[in-house]
Amino acid sequence: MSDLTLGNILDGFAPITLDEMDRVKLMNRIDTKFAFHSDRLAFYLNEIIEHYKLLTINGTTTPHYESLYFDDHQFRFFRDHHNAKGERFKVRIRKYVESNLFFLEIKHKYKGRTDKKRILTESFHSAFDSNQKEFILKQMNEDIELQPKMWNSFQRITLVNNTLNERLTLDFNIEFHFEGNEKKFPHLIIAELKQEELNRNSPFFVIMKNAHVRPYRLSKYCLGSVELYGEEKLKFNRFKKKLLFLNKIEKNEQHAFIS
Repeated sequence: MSDLTLGNILDGFAPITLDEMDRVKLMNRIDTKFAFHSDRLAFYLNEIIEHYKLLTINGTTTPHYESLYFDDHQFRFFRDHHNAKGERFKVRIRKYVESNLFFLEIKHKYKGRTDKKRILTESFHSAFDSNQKEFILKQMNEDIELQPKMWNSFQRITLVNNTLNERLTLDFNIEFHFEGNEKKFPHLIIAELKQEELNRNSPFFVIMKNAHVRPYRLSKYCLGSVELYGEEKLKFNRFKKKLLFLNKIEKNEQHAFIS
């Protein structure tokens, strides 16, 4: 889908500002992810235009995000996800490009919920100062030596439900790189419903069900790690079916579904 077409569709949404989004911060939430080819984005957006408002930041409706992910030397966070550990973490510095804001963010997954904590930081960096180390220690309750593992960038459409306590993000132009290796997904859309409690009656959830697009579980960090590091450094047997699924979507192969 062209930028012009996407812009025309997004112009049809009622706008919402960052300040108005306070009611749906949802730092503690249930996340449900979906993936589909960019060719379907226009159709899905048109189907939900009456149910959501569109976040606009400094006049931009598709803001850019850049992230630097951290892990220990054994890729503990990746392995915890791969091994389906019930309690796991992700640590990153994220830049909200249009706002020129940097946050050190920790996502804590437990009992099916995601709890995100963050603090402001001045820029990207490979080592943490004492305040940042204290923040990480407080969230993880463990002193862990972290190092940069992956850069990630993407653009995002953020929609806020008019009545339900939920946000919908649609990430596209997804790229990963680190130390000379890179992987791009120019046609993959990763959608994520962020809800206070799981609600399958959400307009977007219903549309996904009707289109036979099933929820799937795989973080961008894990996807990028596999693509950049491969089997030489990582074991990812449990992810292979999901990786095949995402790459089929990227190639726009029909019937790319996953259970």
